[in-house]
Order: sequence, then C-alpha cells, then structure tokens
Amino acid sequence: MRLDLDIAQHQLEWPELLSRIRYAEDTGFEGAWVFDHFKPLYGDQTGPCLEAWTLLAALAASTERIRLGAMVTGVTYRHPSILATEAVTVDHVSGGRLDLGIGAAWFEGEHRELGIPFPPVRERAERLEEAVHVMRALMTSDGASFQGKHYRLHDATYRPRPVQRPHPPIWIGAGGEKLTIPIAARQADVWNTFGSIETLKRKTEVLERAAREAGRDPSEIVRTTDLSISEPWDEVRSSLGRLREIGFDTVIVSWPSEGKGRLEEFVAGVMPEYAG
Repeated sequence: MRLDLDIAQHQLEWPELLSRIRYAEDTGFEGAWVFDHFKPLYGDQTGPCLEAWTLLAALAASTERIRLGAMVTGVTYRHPSILATEAVTVDHVSGGRLDLGIGAAWFEGEHRELGIPFPPVRERAERLEEAVHVMRALMTSDGASFQGKHYRLHDATYRPRPVQRPHPPIWIGAGGEKLTIPIAARQADVWNTFGSIETLKRKTEVLERAAREAGRDPSEIVRTTDLSISEPWDEVRSSLGRLREIGFDTVIVSWPSEGKGRLEEFVAGVMPEYAG
C-alpha cells in the first residue's frame, strides 16, 4: 500500500510544519498533505493557519523525495487558470512530486468571513468539473480555449509545461453520490473519499458505475481514503487490511491527536507490514 501522512497545519507555524514534513520523508511515507483553509478547523479560531499553495512551494524546496499536495484545494478559492500556474510552479520546485488535489469546497463560514462567494452545491460541482478541464488545457496545450458556464479561456498559453507529463495526477475529493462522485468518475486520476468500510463499498459502486457510463475503465482510477491511528493497533491493522481488500491501496494517515509519539509507534510497528 501507499501510505501518506496528513501533516495538518491547524495551529502550526513554519518550524513545526517543516519538522513534520521532514519526519514523514525520513520515515518512508510516500506523500504528505496539507489542507486548503485559511483558519484552523478546531481550537483557537484566531490561531495560525498558513496558506496551502505558498506552503507547498516552501515544502517542495525543503524536501527531496516525498510527494506533496493539498487535500483538497477548494475550487471556489482560486480561478482554475491561476491554480494551474501554481500547480506547475510547485511541480517544478519539487522536481515532479506534486499531486494536484481539488474538490468542490464546503466551509461556508470561511467564505463568508473572507468575502468569497459560496455558490449552491450544484454550482460548486459544475465549477469543479469545469476547473479540471481548464487546468488540463492550460497545463498541456498552447492557445487553449474553453467556454464553460462558469470559466473561460481565450487562446491562453502558460509555460513551462509541468515536469510530470502530461500533468500532475489530479486527485478529486468527492463524497456526494449524486454530483461529485460521478465527476470523479469522469475526470479523476485519483479519487479521495471517506467513510466506514460499508460506506466506501457503496461509494465505490457509484464510482465504478459512473466511470463505465462515461466510457472509462474503473480500474484506471486510484482509490484513496484517510486513516485514524488513534484506535487500538489491532483495529488499525484490521482497517488497513479491509481497505486493501476493497481496493483502497493508498491511505492518508491522519496526524494523531495523541502526538508524535503515537505516530512513531505506527511507523515502527505497523507501517513496515503495509508500506510499499
């Protein structure tokens, strides 16, 4: 299995974030993830929360091997043409280690505080799918044009091309069975979702059906989810085994609330059984 680590920038400043990412790289995690919010999601709401894409560039310049991404970028926060240029920049700074995560966004209160429009869910889903078209076009072609309901390109060219060809893998975070999972089925290289094992099975069925309807082989879409390691170790091992059985071969380990010591136990006692 591929094991990644969520380094979770809630309440953290640069020295601790750098320490966490280097720990993840040194201990063999394949990827590390920040999140795309502008305030902590728990604790002191006035605490630190560094911006995702400038943070990714800094982390890319400070590491050598580990893959990097934001889980996931809210489509409402940036025009997709600008996000594409940021992604290409991070891909170059990292030497081709970016995973490009995007989703429909959900945190209405944050939008309201910052004066960012927060459209209804259907419009956000439409914007998500259009954004993928815009980013792919701008990352792979010259003179790109796109005429969507929400986004447009007019004979647009951006250079350089990404290090990864044709572009960094596009991860779509999607849990909605009517709107966003079908978008992932049509557009994602990698699908990220969450839920119990039974929920993941049901959502996988939705993804596979929608992929076939779109003319895609469902097996082409990598399936990913998160993992808490706060439970007893036998339960953590059971969860990893069951996830692998149902086709989730990439798992993002949440930084545990118990602290680094708990993570060190996972790295020493559990990770060797599943990584790679």
